[in-house]
Amino acid sequence: MKIQDLLNKNVMILDLQASTKEAAIDEMINRLVEEGVVNDFATFKEGIMAREALTSTGLGDGIAMPHSKNTAVVEPTVLFAKSSSGVDYEALDGQPTYLFFMIAAPEGANDTHLAALAELSKYLMKDGFADELRQINTPDGVIATFDGAEAADKKAEQEEVLVQNNATNPSSSDQDFIVAVTACTTGIAHTYMAEEALKKQAAEMGVAIKVETNGASGVGNKLTAADIEKAKGVIVAADKAVEMPRFNGKPLISRPVAEGIKKPQELIQTILDGKADTYVAKEGAQATTSEEKTSLGGAFYKHLMGGVSQMLPFVIGGGIMIALAFLLDNLLGVPKDQLSNLGSYNEIAALFKSIGGAAFGFMLPVLSGYIAYSIAEKPGLVAGFVAGAIANSGLAFGKVAYAAGGEATLGLAGVSSGFLGALVGGFLAGGVILVLRKVLAGMPRSLDGVRSILLFPLLGVALTGFLMLLVNIPMAAINTALNTFLENLSGSSAILMGLLVGGMMAVDMGGPVNKAAYVFGTGTLAATVANGGSVVMAAVMAGGMVPPLAVFVATLLFKDKFTEEERNSGLTNIVMGLSFITEGAIPFGAADPARAIPSFIAGSALTGALVGLAGIKLMAPHGGIFVIALTSNPFLYLLFVAIGAVVSGVLFGLLRKSK
Repeated sequence: MKIQDLLNKNVMILDLQASTKEAAIDEMINRLVEEGVVNDFATFKEGIMAREALTSTGLGDGIAMPHSKNTAVVEPTVLFAKSSSGVDYEALDGQPTYLFFMIAAPEGANDTHLAALAELSKYLMKDGFADELRQINTPDGVIATFDGAEAADKKAEQEEVLVQNNATNPSSSDQDFIVAVTACTTGIAHTYMAEEALKKQAAEMGVAIKVETNGASGVGNKLTAADIEKAKGVIVAADKAVEMPRFNGKPLISRPVAEGIKKPQELIQTILDGKADTYVAKEGAQATTSEEKTSLGGAFYKHLMGGVSQMLPFVIGGGIMIALAFLLDNLLGVPKDQLSNLGSYNEIAALFKSIGGAAFGFMLPVLSGYIAYSIAEKPGLVAGFVAGAIANSGLAFGKVAYAAGGEATLGLAGVSSGFLGALVGGFLAGGVILVLRKVLAGMPRSLDGVRSILLFPLLGVALTGFLMLLVNIPMAAINTALNTFLENLSGSSAILMGLLVGGMMAVDMGGPVNKAAYVFGTGTLAATVANGGSVVMAAVMAGGMVPPLAVFVATLLFKDKFTEEERNSGLTNIVMGLSFITEGAIPFGAADPARAIPSFIAGSALTGALVGLAGIKLMAPHGGIFVIALTSNPFLYLLFVAIGAVVSGVLFGLLRKSK
């Protein structure tokens, strides 16, 4: 199927009126609904926005490709839209977006349809193609532009086949030959854009290249053993797992898919210069994601965030459900003599708390399990889940006395090590599996199935479990001390803690320092949600809301120091700040770090300190203004956030140079 078969002239919008991202999405979906392509606006928009929440489909260079495979779609369609003034679509390059391709795929869309979507990405990477589309003013002209590009492709296809044949036959060509693999999380746009960028750059450099794509429709242009053998090196530009053992012994450079799009020359040149490290496949590994060389600290952070990212949905869903249980009991009323049952006194509140508790109960096993998975892949998952469950249950070796005679013996004692125990348990489980891989590496190949299916799970669970019985004891002591400290936070200690975590949220606005503060805050929820929430979590969220709001304040009060585009972005940052999306301030921090970041830190730290001083608690790990009712003092909380935003905004505006 050609992309022209999906471009419906009746739904094209050649004068898009919207100026903001959501308004543009609404305008395009409304056209699809009007033409009968989509039968449910809300359902389709939910799918589009869920995809945008992962990462913006504003790909840069003025192009966006919002897409959703959705039950509300009647027939597969690509809506083309064009804006003359540009839309602030939160694109990856921070620039306005002019061309839109909204892809509507039915729930059961087949591989042929996805292949056509891949073709769209390839067209958009061609030199001058997007510029030509910007000049078109009729639906027929849009179709004609694609037809012309297709004809040019067919003409060039024979030349490309000849180049590939020469490249894979060293006796017929002196060209260097490399191979590459591209893959993104959704497998529709970035996968094929990286392929096109690498092929285009290789042609300019006189290098032959074969690129395998791991897209939503499966593996395309798969590399053969002969390709890999003849290649000078391998480029893996991927954000998800790809088959890696086949590259054992080859020079290989592995990067995120975005670098395949933005830095193809650097990747290719690294291979040509012989600077790529030789890849050594892990024992028992089947697939892996892109793996850059990292320091010990970088590896720790990567594995920790591998667990935290999987844990957060359970914390958010479960934590907010529990918080709503308390809110419902407060609204419905609880007798004074039943305050100890707050959150479960009324039947509806008890239901909310039970459901939230079920989700919250997965928090520690999931954290530990996916830390271990990040370290040791699939074999580490079961051992990691067991480590987290033991940390959660508090199973540990300890001294217990017999009732008769007082004789002491070694037995089991319930000592919960909580978040810290699960964190340590995840690394422990991953390490156990790595050790087992080395110990069992000498087994005959005929027993590979036994090793993977029986020995890794059995020995991994047993060794990790018994080690956790010991680890739980010191980690429980630390956990208890930390919880006691948090429960007693008041006065100067609460101010200092709030100042520290609030300031950390603004240091890199979504980077390692920000994430460290956020992880610490969420870790305090488990022990405090039943008592009204965590002061630390409240300070973390308040501090994280400040930088985007500060951008709005600065662009409002100091208009002469910002371009029109920056002022428009300032308006967008209101929503991002109120939603606790600190990353909204990143473009301003990156463009002027010496002035912006210290300004942001000052306001965030002040807000965190004020929250600590007032002892405001929060029972939810995310949500910004949408969970404001779950704070112990909503009015003061918003006031402190506003104070921090004004302080940061004024500082930033005063320090910034005029345009």
